[in-house]
Amino acid sequence: MKILALEHELPNVTPEQFQHAAIAEAHKAWDLYQSGTLRETYFRADRDEAVLILECASIAEAQATLATLPFVQNGLIAFELIPLKAYPGFERLFVKE
Repeated sequence: MKILALEHELPNVTPEQFQHAAIAEAHKAWDLYQSGTLRETYFRADRDEAVLILECASIAEAQATLATLPFVQNGLIAFELIPLKAYPGFERLFVKE
């Protein structure tokens, strides 16, 4: 299942806290990318927050995966998770009744 993960920075976090964990965060993200769990990663154009596309069996698996990120472990960010499914709308254009 594809899962959209929207990062939200937690209140009262300083840039120094992010700098402290940035290298470890990059290494872990690379590991998740190499394993096929992290499929795509972006930054929002309107703010410095990440948007991730994960491939997981469930929301629970995605939560557990994201919990391994150092920024999450250090209480710097949290994620809103949105399960995705294939768009079914094209079928009504092409299926004969």
